[in-house]
Amino acid sequence: MKGEHEKLKHIVGISLGSPSRDHLVTVEIMGERYKIERIGTDGNMKKMVEKIKELDGKVDAFGLGGMDLYIYAVDRRYEIRDARRIVRAAQQTPIVDGSGLKNTLERRSVEYLAEHTDLFSEQPKVLLMSAMDRLGMAQALEKAGCRMTYGDLPFILGLPLPLSSLKTLAAVARILAPIVGQLPFTMIYPTGDKQAINKPKFPRYFHDNDIIAGDFHFIHRYMPEELSGKTIITNTVTRDDVEFLKKRKLKRLITTTPEMEGRSFGTNIMEALLVCMAGGKGELTEEQYNHLLKEMKLVPRIVDLQ
Repeated sequence: MKGEHEKLKHIVGISLGSPSRDHLVTVEIMGERYKIERIGTDGNMKKMVEKIKELDGKVDAFGLGGMDLYIYAVDRRYEIRDARRIVRAAQQTPIVDGSGLKNTLERRSVEYLAEHTDLFSEQPKVLLMSAMDRLGMAQALEKAGCRMTYGDLPFILGLPLPLSSLKTLAAVARILAPIVGQLPFTMIYPTGDKQAINKPKFPRYFHDNDIIAGDFHFIHRYMPEELSGKTIITNTVTRDDVEFLKKRKLKRLITTTPEMEGRSFGTNIMEALLVCMAGGKGELTEEQYNHLLKEMKLVPRIVDLQ
């Protein structure tokens, strides 16, 4: 029994989100056993720091959940000030925010869907909630021939100015990203119990597109009451989220991260898992992530909601 215990590596996602979404699983991947845990702090950044300090050096890898460390202006990235303060609490255990996996796993997921399904065969219209948050997905969707609407300005800044190309977004983001990175994170993204509150915003952008893509909390927060026949491409969903989407009459759910005992974890936890698998001390290279993803043979999870 002692030998079995020693093999168990522990990955913990410390999230700014609600504790109601907490989950713990033990899985075996490529001959190694991992305990994967998500701990929500209900929007309390001080509590996040305290929990990270408490577990620092006692677990194998941290995922920073419910917030990003960086936002992207296509060819450069900018730190988010609040997130940087939190990750400094980890002095011994590596901590990652999922951005490395967004640029690899999510890009690979879109490429898989383009090759193995007919999802993009008729050049569908896609609303991506934020390209500054998911550059890899944005680039892959454009490459797949999708007609894009980027919701960065409407859903982050409240401006009714959707963009339709990454080239335009890059020019705007170079001006806005340094400013956005200095804002309190609660102004940028729904945190804590706000994640459970649906508050429709700019519904026409949802209705005008065939596919809604991006962070699930963004989608859940702002989606209209009915999205009949639409497809969602996202990441972190629970059983309750799937039921919520069924009630909104969506056609299909696609998650880029795999299902583990009834839910899919966020990219931050999955990236922490890969860092742990590689014995790394922090963010890996794009080549390392892709190598591990290829070995794990991960494919998108596709759920028919009707």
